Amino acid sequence: MPDVILFDLFGVIAHQQPPADRRALVATADVPTTAFWDVYWRLRPPYDRAEVTGAEYWRQVATALGTTFTDDRITALIAADIASWNAVDPDMTALLAQAATAGTRLALLSNIPEDLAAHYEQHHGHWLRHLDVIGFSCRIGHAKPEPEAFRWCCRELGVTPDRILFVDDRAENVTAAQRLGMRTHHFAGPAALQHEINQTRPRPVGRHGTTRVG
Repeated sequence: MPDVILFDLFGVIAHQQPPADRRALVATADVPTTAFWDVYWRLRPPYDRAEVTGAEYWRQVATALGTTFTDDRITALIAADIASWNAVDPDMTALLAQAATAGTRLALLSNIPEDLAAHYEQHHGHWLRHLDVIGFSCRIGHAKPEPEAFRWCCRELGVTPDRILFVDDRAENVTAAQRLGMRTHHFAGPAALQHEINQTRPRPVGRHGTTRVG
């Protein structure tokens, strides 16, 4: 049985950006939709690793789009971006609480910029408290699927990769974890994950040392 369950955040515990929030973000930028998302993701990794600030990131986005953003628009873009990533899945936060109560060690590894990480710490502490280790890419300087991001978690947790069950919705991250020797679960919903967790728990032992079944 794994000693630790290591969770991804977005697409697992928190929802991906809803369509309405995506539209609001593009409207705030006031640029063509397709071009916006191409640049948004292409320039995102340095922001996630805290190599640039939020303001610097959005200025780079503007330059790549052939426009400029005022300071007020950048402030609005940061706020709209945070809002688009804010919604969490109550079924998943309940699963975290249940697993923690059962004595399972929990951890988090997320590609996330500092602006958003600070927001989560301020507004989502009621479930973040269940996590023994939180690896935000903006704080550790590495982002999935970089091997060092996973190695950082192993060092902080004090366990070898084979003692970790890693849960992520992105295939490239799951593959990277597998290469390091982690057990993995390609997330497709809370029910399938709960089944996986139940399968890894040892069965209770009866009074005479036999395993109870049923």
